[in-house]
Amino acid sequence: MDGDSDKVRQHGKIRISEIFGPTVQGEGALLGMPTVFVRTGGCDFRCSWCDTLYAVDPAFRADWQPMDANGILARVCELSNDRPVLVTLSGGNPAIQPLETLIDQGHEQGFTFAIETQGSIARPWFAKLDHLTLSPKPPSSGTVFKADDLAACIVAARKGEGAGPAITLKFPVADDDDLAFANHVRQLHADIPCYLQPVNATPAAPHPDGANGVDIDALTEKYRWLVDQVAQKGWFDVRVVPQWHVHVWGNLRGV
Repeated sequence: MDGDSDKVRQHGKIRISEIFGPTVQGEGALLGMPTVFVRTGGCDFRCSWCDTLYAVDPAFRADWQPMDANGILARVCELSNDRPVLVTLSGGNPAIQPLETLIDQGHEQGFTFAIETQGSIARPWFAKLDHLTLSPKPPSSGTVFKADDLAACIVAARKGEGAGPAITLKFPVADDDDLAFANHVRQLHADIPCYLQPVNATPAAPHPDGANGVDIDALTEKYRWLVDQVAQKGWFDVRVVPQWHVHVWGNLRGV
């Protein structure tokens, strides 16, 4: 996080990397669901295999547009032809941004909201979401996991007046160490559904016309390995899912 980001948040603006769709959610519990993506700029992590550096690296800050909730919803409505749709809040780490007003106003217009965050920053407005995906980053990411931070995110999501969001854990897995990490963390929160997916280690191109080649065969082989590991270990309470959008579109932005 940086000083410029703090100033933007103080004025109620949300730093936006891109808004695109309608498309479908390409991974996790909502795989295949039609959605419009609102991708925020900025992140408190820097994963070694990050595939959205254009929404993470401050070098791309000039491409991030400060927008208020009204402007974001107007763009979403334009893309969805004024029909309520699932809005997926992504990043970077969208938990950095002041998203409560966007969620409140969007709900008034019939939109539903899903967010994916690494579980490093808890926000009271998590309780207003419809879907919350917490994706703790494993050892291969090169980042440090803090169990208390993840637990705080879950507590925040469950403090609302209503039922709160549907919460899932989603772990990117590159190797045996990542798999052991996922097993440890999922056992800390055994009441929350768990999803595993292979790591896509190909960085996304910074511009919409650059797809960046992805080794689909290698990614498929990693998925097969992950399925075999889950079967051998008898983890029959987890779901193994691909990053389906990577298989279909590679790392092309805005699809």
